[in-house]
Amino acid sequence: MNTAIGPLHELARLYGVQTAYYNVLHQRRPASVNTLLSILKALGSSLERLEDIPSALRTRRKELWQHILEPVTVAWDGNLSSLSLRLPASVAEATLVCHLTMEDGECREQSYPARDLKTLETAELEGMKYEVKELRWKDMLPPGYHRLSVRIKGVTAETLVISAPSRFYHPPEGEAHRSWGVFAPLYALIRKRGWGSGDLSDLQALVSWIGDMGGNIVGTLPLLASFLDDNSDPSPYIPASRLLWNEFYLDIMSVPELENCPGARAFLASDSLQKEIEALRNTPRVDYYGIMIKKRQVLEELCRCLFATPSKRLDAFFRFIENNPTVEDYAGFRATRERHGASWQAWPQPLSEGIIEEGDYDESIKHYYLYTQWLMHQQMNSLLGTVQSSNVTLYLDLPLGIHPDGYDVWRERDSFVTGVTAGAPPDTVFTRGQNWGFPPLHPERIRHQGYRYFIAYLRHHLKSAGALRIDHVMGLHRLFCIPEGMSASEGTYVRYHPDELYAILSLESYRSRTVVVGEDLGTVPHYVRPMMKNHGVHRMYVMHYELASADTRKIIKPVPADSIASLNTHDMFPFAAVWDGTDIEQRAALGLINRATANREKRLWEERKRALVRLLQGKGFLDNTPASVEEALKACLAFLSASDAAVMLVNLEDLWLEARPQNIPSTTDDIYPNWRNKAGYRLDELCQIPRIIDTLRMVNQIRKRREPSR
Repeated sequence: MNTAIGPLHELARLYGVQTAYYNVLHQRRPASVNTLLSILKALGSSLERLEDIPSALRTRRKELWQHILEPVTVAWDGNLSSLSLRLPASVAEATLVCHLTMEDGECREQSYPARDLKTLETAELEGMKYEVKELRWKDMLPPGYHRLSVRIKGVTAETLVISAPSRFYHPPEGEAHRSWGVFAPLYALIRKRGWGSGDLSDLQALVSWIGDMGGNIVGTLPLLASFLDDNSDPSPYIPASRLLWNEFYLDIMSVPELENCPGARAFLASDSLQKEIEALRNTPRVDYYGIMIKKRQVLEELCRCLFATPSKRLDAFFRFIENNPTVEDYAGFRATRERHGASWQAWPQPLSEGIIEEGDYDESIKHYYLYTQWLMHQQMNSLLGTVQSSNVTLYLDLPLGIHPDGYDVWRERDSFVTGVTAGAPPDTVFTRGQNWGFPPLHPERIRHQGYRYFIAYLRHHLKSAGALRIDHVMGLHRLFCIPEGMSASEGTYVRYHPDELYAILSLESYRSRTVVVGEDLGTVPHYVRPMMKNHGVHRMYVMHYELASADTRKIIKPVPADSIASLNTHDMFPFAAVWDGTDIEQRAALGLINRATANREKRLWEERKRALVRLLQGKGFLDNTPASVEEALKACLAFLSASDAAVMLVNLEDLWLEARPQNIPSTTDDIYPNWRNKAGYRLDELCQIPRIIDTLRMVNQIRKRREPSR
C-alpha cells in the first residue's frame, strides 16, 4: 500500500486532483486512497485497483506529452506572447507553419524554424526525448475566439485562442456608482389575483417599484427550466437545463392567444378552476406541482388555438423555432420524458444515447414545450423593456448545478463527470459539509470541446442580465467532488483551468455589457479573490458570514469597494431570526448541529452582537438604548448603505422581519420545505407599508451621497 501512495499522488496531480486540502480552519485534510481511486476512474483513468497505478501513470504521461498544443490558449488583451509547444526532439530542426483563423474568417500565417525557438523544458519518456518550445506570435489579436493550427513535418495540432480583455466589463464611471436595490425569489412574490406564486409580470412590477424608489438593481434566484412533477425538488439550483427558461413563471393573463381562444377563456372563468386557484393562493407555501398543472391546462389550450389557424403569430412562432434549434431539441426531450419516464438513463436505446425521432413522443406535448419557451422568450423581452425604462439592472443568478436527469446532461453528457457529485467540505456554517447531488463539468473534455456548452449557457443568461452572479465562483478554479456512496466529508478537490474560464467570462461580459459577480462565500482558497480583483470581478460581502467568523475586538471588516454587499443570502436565515438567535435553535432542532455546538454558538453570537451594537452606536446608526430587531435591521442596512460597496442589496423579506429561511442547505423536504415560502405580504401591499417605504428611502438617501461614510 505505502509504495503505491507516491505514484497514486503523482497520477492524481496529472489529472488535476488534489491529494489534500486545507479546510476553513486551516487544517490539512488528506484525501483517502479510495477517494482518489474513485475520482481518477471517473475522470477517465484506467484504474480499477492499486495494482493498475503504474500502467495508468505511464499512459497519462504519454498522453500529455504527445499533445503538441494545449486545447485552449488565452491571449489577454490580444497578446499571444508566449505559447508552449511540446515537440519530439527529432523534429527540433524542422520549420513550424502556423495558421491563425480569426473569428471573422480572416487568416494569418507565420513560420518559425523550431531550432530558433527558446527551449523551456526537456524530458524523456520511454526512450522518446521531448522539448517544450516557446512560440511568440508577432501580431496583436482582436477580441474573439480564434483557431491556431501548427504544422510540423506532416503533423498538425490546433488550439482555440481566446483573446479577451484582462478586466471584465464595468459600466462607465458614475453610471452604476453606489447602486442599491433588492433581492427576492420570484416564486415568493404574490398578488391578489395571482395563482399562488410570482410570475414575470410580478417581477416587472417589482422592477418598476424599486426604480420609482430610486433603486438601480433587482436580483432574483435562477429562472431556468425545471422539473415540476409531483415529488420533484423545486430547487432553482438544479435546473433541467441552463439553456432555457422555466415556463412556471409565465403570466397566463398576458399571453396574446388568450384574446382569441374561447376554450381557454371559458376554462379560466369556470368556477372549478377559480376555486382551485383560490386554494393555491391561500396555501402558506408555493405548490409548484399544483400551480403548474393548472397553468399547463390553460397553456395547452392556448397552444392548440395558435396551431389551429394560420396567423402572423404562428409565423413568428415558426421563425423563433427555426432560429433556436436547442429549443426544438429540448421540447423533444421533454416530450420523450413524459412517455418513457423521468430518468433518461433508464430509457431504451437509442433514446438514452441522445437519438430521438418522431414517434418517440406525443407531438402535442412537444408543441406545448415549444410554445411555452416561445412565450418565455417574449415575456422576458417585455421584462427587459421595463428594466430599461426604469433604469434598473436585472441581476440574474447562474447556478453551478444541473439536474442529473435533465436535458443538459442527456445532450451534453461528455461535458460531465459521472460517478461523482459536487459539493463543499465542512465549514463554520455547514459543519457536515454539503453534497449538492449533481455531476460536475469534466475539466478536460470541456476544453477539447472549446467550452461550447459553457459559452452557450453563459450567453443564454447574458442576453437578459445586466449583472450576473456566478454561483460558487471557486468552481472556476476547483470543485469539491464526492465519489458516489461516500459522505460529503470524504471528497477532495478537482482543478479546472481558471485562466480559460475567466477569459470566456470577460469576453462575453464585454460583448453583452454585463457586470459579473462572483459568489465567494464559504471555503475560499487564498488565490481566488486576488484573481477576481485582477480581472475586475465583483465579490460578495455578506454581513452574516463576516459576523460568523469575526473577532469581537474587530467585529467587522471594511466593506470592499468592489463588492455586492448584503446582510444575508437565500441560503441563510433572515436577519430577524439571526438577531434573536432563533436560527441556532432551529438548526439544532433539525439535527444540523448538536446541543453543545448550539450553546457555544449562542454564547459567541451574544458576544458578537454586543460588539456589533457598540460599532453601530459609535457610527451613529443606533442610539444607546436597547435596540429592537427593527432598529437593529435599519442600523445594519444603514451601515452597509454608507459603505464603499459598489452595490448594496436589500433582502426584501428582511423588511417585514421574516424569520423563515427560503433554504436550509443540507436538508431535504422531509426536514424543511426549501424554496417554497411565500412572501409575508402581497407586492401591492408592500408598496404601501410605511416602515418598509421609510427603510428603502433611508437606503436610497445614504447611497446617493457623494462620498461613503467611513
